[in-house]
Amino acid sequence: MKKVILAANKKYSISISYPPLDSPKGIPFLAQNRQFQWTNTGNVILPVIPAYGATALKKLGYKIYWDDAIAEKNSYKKWLNRLKKRCPNIIFIESKTPVIKKHWLIINEIKKVLPKSLVVLMGDHLTALPEESFDNSRVDYVITGGDYDFMMLNLADHITNGTKLEPGFYYRFKNKVVNTGIFALKHHNLDTIPIIDRQLTKWKLYGNNNTNFKYKPGAYIMSGRDCWWGKCTFCSWVTTHPFGTFRTFSVEHTIKEIEYLVSLGIKEIFDDAGTLPIGPWLNNLCHELIKRGLNKKVVLGCNMRFGALTQAQYDLMAKAGFRFILYGLESSSSRTLKLIKKNTLPKDARKTLVMAKKAGLQPHVTIMIGYPWEKLSDAQRTLKEARHLFKDGLADSMQATIVIPYPGTSLFAQCQKNNWLLTQDWNDYDMRQPVMKSPIKPEIQLKLVRELFYGILTPNFIWRKITSIRNIDDIKYLATYAIKYLQKLRDFPDVNEKK
Repeated sequence: MKKVILAANKKYSISISYPPLDSPKGIPFLAQNRQFQWTNTGNVILPVIPAYGATALKKLGYKIYWDDAIAEKNSYKKWLNRLKKRCPNIIFIESKTPVIKKHWLIINEIKKVLPKSLVVLMGDHLTALPEESFDNSRVDYVITGGDYDFMMLNLADHITNGTKLEPGFYYRFKNKVVNTGIFALKHHNLDTIPIIDRQLTKWKLYGNNNTNFKYKPGAYIMSGRDCWWGKCTFCSWVTTHPFGTFRTFSVEHTIKEIEYLVSLGIKEIFDDAGTLPIGPWLNNLCHELIKRGLNKKVVLGCNMRFGALTQAQYDLMAKAGFRFILYGLESSSSRTLKLIKKNTLPKDARKTLVMAKKAGLQPHVTIMIGYPWEKLSDAQRTLKEARHLFKDGLADSMQATIVIPYPGTSLFAQCQKNNWLLTQDWNDYDMRQPVMKSPIKPEIQLKLVRELFYGILTPNFIWRKITSIRNIDDIKYLATYAIKYLQKLRDFPDVNEKK
């Protein structure tokens, strides 16, 4: 029976597509990104969950096209012609708030040239506003929730074999939009998903153009979905992976994936779970990395929360091969941290960074400007503390952005309740301008972000970077980082430059 199903599936083709999105603002930083940006850095990341889905579908016998035209740097015309030639039965497209309107136009064009192809949208914006896309495009299905891989499998099986759709789908039926109920995640056992087929998903496209990688080529994985804290009011992935749904791959599954990546020649791996699993899971992972000698073959990075680990745990992570740790500082205002439900205190940042640096790790911090309740003095306090962290050698790199309240987040609901929104034109939700009312003028917010990027370039910081050079990889990394750093400034243009 299984052979019969596989034979039938081979006649069915599926495309996981990221169409080109042209903009004078830069390249769309869409895939595997919780907060969308147009970027001039050229950074690209493998969309991990769709990649798991593509791999699992291929194993079931479907003809799979991995169609990331953004990473491939294809023109729109070339991409559309290629899609027409392939004529897939299903086209999966991931979208986010700032580009959803562009995707509606693209879907309408796809349906003109490929009327029999089913077009499926997925993503956090679709989870928040699933019916909106049916009103504005000829989309056939919308997937809600963040387990795109499991949902892709279910939909393909439904179409080819008549399997019942699980909760979380929206689709057209007799000129009406109907749904199968509220999405559920806990019944999805992550270990049943096969390790990503990196050849199928063209891993070389993503191995070098990313500033998170010091040693290249690099690769992304996700050991958990998504964050065990899962309450931050601004995080768009809390919409797709709500509090209480956090799950992990087993340590064994994660180790096998790391071993596979090492066999491909990968030198650095970033685990993009919202926050890396801690407790016994992390302890077991580290000991397995050491036991199997993987700590001598590859370095690792991850997302982590302030105040989550002890010095002994950081020391173990360093011994196991971890290098790069990304933290969400967000603000140095205790009031703001409480309002965004970060569950940390300003003092936690310095205390944690001291431990990470003592272990020999290289911390990265993220900061946001433009909270509706913050005055200029609050933002300046955050920037001042960030500068001190760099001056004191406690942070190695950073990212600063404008706060954006994505639909589906608690922050967006709070904005609606308090009449804080300046616009609901989704094109404006790309971090290039504030979309919330604030005591700080928009041009000042952008200026503060730029000043932070410039402000950390102190003589001490530059000297530490130079004296940290140990080999050719260090030289290459610093050269690339310097170029990407300057390119990043173009993501937040000076108001006067616009004029």
